[in-house]
Amino acid sequence: MKIRTRLTLLFTVITATILLVFAAVIYFSAKQDREREFYSVLKSEAVTKANLFFEAQVPVETLQNIYRNNRQTINEVEVAIYDPQFHLLYHDAVDIDVVKETETLIDQIYSRKEVHFYQDQWQVVGMVYTFKGKQYIITAAALDQYGYNKLENLLQNSLVIFIISLAFIYLLSHFFTNKALNPVREMTDKARLISATNLDLRLSSGTDGDELAELANTFNEMLMRLEKSFDAQKHFVSNISHELRTPLSAIIAELELALAKENTNEGYQKAIAYALTDTQKLVRLSNSLLDLAKASYDPSEIAFKAVRIDEVLLDAMQQVQQANRTYKVDIHFENDFEEDEQICVNGNTYLLKVAFANLIENGCKFSTNLHSRVTISFKPRTIALTFVDHGIGIPSDEVAHIFTPFYRGQNSEFSYGHGIGLSLTQKIIVLHKGSIRVDSTLGKGTQFLIELPHL
Repeated sequence: MKIRTRLTLLFTVITATILLVFAAVIYFSAKQDREREFYSVLKSEAVTKANLFFEAQVPVETLQNIYRNNRQTINEVEVAIYDPQFHLLYHDAVDIDVVKETETLIDQIYSRKEVHFYQDQWQVVGMVYTFKGKQYIITAAALDQYGYNKLENLLQNSLVIFIISLAFIYLLSHFFTNKALNPVREMTDKARLISATNLDLRLSSGTDGDELAELANTFNEMLMRLEKSFDAQKHFVSNISHELRTPLSAIIAELELALAKENTNEGYQKAIAYALTDTQKLVRLSNSLLDLAKASYDPSEIAFKAVRIDEVLLDAMQQVQQANRTYKVDIHFENDFEEDEQICVNGNTYLLKVAFANLIENGCKFSTNLHSRVTISFKPRTIALTFVDHGIGIPSDEVAHIFTPFYRGQNSEFSYGHGIGLSLTQKIIVLHKGSIRVDSTLGKGTQFLIELPHL
């Protein structure tokens, strides 16, 4: 069932229930008022007839004739008068006798002073009447046909009005529901047009600032993120293709050149060495891409445990120096730690080693003395790591872009690279809930400051 239909039915049912309750309250209130008012009329008629019988001394035949004559045109009240010993003193019509009084009923009225009850549809009131110090029991009964007719008319009119109102409410509900959900339909139609080829399309949020506008804005923000993600993916694929094509083309060219003519052993060895160098570049690129992919995983899918930073740094330093024996790395502790928790972080050993190795290798690679210095200091809540080199530095206009994947500035002329290392390092540090910032002076060197929360 569509939301439009569901809302229409829900609104109709709720409103119909309210109307039904309201009509029921009015009907039963009118029913109680009729009953109460008619009992009052019966009591008044009983007192009047008793006054005529006792005080005015109107003959019994006259009173009975009045009753019988009035009964032909109106619902006349039938009155009976008894003494406490159940002796009948007067009755409007003994042959009719709607109430059919019993001695038990007379005793009950005498003890309770006044009673109300129904005899079929006839209402009956029994009461004690005092005349010249003596008490008598009077019963009065009548059928309130006029009141019943009014109640029946009220019930019929209420039902007719209820049915008409129900139809009117349903139409109104359908109209206003359609009007309220029209923006949703428009959003749905517009969303159907959006695909991977036109992510620049946006939903109209209107000017009301309501929940639908908030939904449209949220959806537009999602589209903006998707558009950026798709653009980044296209850029990433384009850069990968370029990075892979260059060494592959070089390998093919070198091998074709080696096969094109006869060479000495030294020539073949030289060609193989060139091909091996380019192949190693491909391997390093592949490893960097795999590390970048791993650093982009959901944190819940990466194994974290307590890791000692000093041990990870030593492993990273050994890895860098094994790859290039000429690199020199110093690790310095600025202050001592009192507990092991101060030098431990909740992290992934492999990823942290990759991040630290990238910074150490960059420090050595872009320094004329091939030297990098790492300083560790312990703070109340974090571990601060500073990677310092005295190399060529980074131009100020390039500092803001160095963490962008595949970005290579002027220093690419100084040393070969893919532009992945620093972006990968930043991802790893952020993944470990840390921060990284850079301070560099052209021609003097660069300093990377990392802060990681310790255990």
